[in-house]
Formats: sequence, C-alpha cells, structure tokens
Amino acid sequence: MVACTKIYLALGSNLGDRINYIIQAIDALSSFLKLKKVSTVYKNPPWGITSQPEFLNCVAEFETTLPPFELLKALKELEKSLGRIERERWGPREIDIDILLYGETVVNHEELKIPHPYLNSRDFFLIPLVEISEDLYHPVSKKPLKSYIDKNSLCEPFACIYQRSSLRFV
Repeated sequence: MVACTKIYLALGSNLGDRINYIIQAIDALSSFLKLKKVSTVYKNPPWGITSQPEFLNCVAEFETTLPPFELLKALKELEKSLGRIERERWGPREIDIDILLYGETVVNHEELKIPHPYLNSRDFFLIPLVEISEDLYHPVSKKPLKSYIDKNSLCEPFACIYQRSSLRFV
C-alpha cells in the first residue's frame, strides 16, 4: 500500500471568470487527489508585474500518492486543459497552480522547488495556508508560517467556495 502525503496547493487567477477557474481547478484536482480543505478565496494586488488585474487566490489541502515531479507534470497539464496561456513570468494568467508544501519534503531542482521559494514572502500564500492549517511551519527554517504574515497585508477575503462540513462547493 502506497502512503498518502499531505500537500498544499495555491490556486490563483486574474483573467476571465477568476472564481470559476479556481472552482474548476479544485474540481479537476479532486479527480486524482483527495481533497481535505479549501481556504477562503482572497483578493489581492498582483505581485511582480503590478500593471495587471487583481488576483483571486486560495489554498487547498490534498492528499496524494503521486511523487513531486509527477504531481508537477499533472498540475501543468491541468492548467493547460483549463485554458492557461503561457505568458511572461509573473504576468496575467487564467489559472495558476503552485505546490507550496509536499509533506516535509524539500526539493531543490531547477524545475521544481519545494517548499515554494516565495512561500514565506507572499501573504496571498500564507494567509489562506494558515487559515486552513494554522500550526504549519516552514520545512527549512522550522519557523511557524504564521510568523511570516505581514500584519499590513493587502489580501482581502473575497468569497467562500467551500462548505467545510460537507466538502461541497457553493
């Protein structure tokens, strides 16, 4: 029997029907990963290239038996199937799915870095992540993730797409 690993994925969109892209992505991910929790969806200004529409972001907790590189491949294929068009780095996107944490695993490869290299500096990762699992810590620094949250964050709650008690989207 293959053991399941708890993973945390960030989902974001700033083009088109943003909330629908996120819901479609979580629905599709649930077909090959075991969904455990989904955070509130937050609205936040763009990071990197600031002259683009605001993002909607959330974090979902899943369990998987896929190894990290197979998971990454599946996520990239899913983004493409949902309509993501590759553009400049940190530019606008229909859907973006990032691996934030993969159990306690640390990967430092040019194609994949786990934990996400910007995990401790992006509130749009940290706030929803801590919302669904407040005792998480950074697997490298060993510091609680909540200690990295900027008290003056510009992330604002936007929508709840998930009923925690029934695992249904609303």
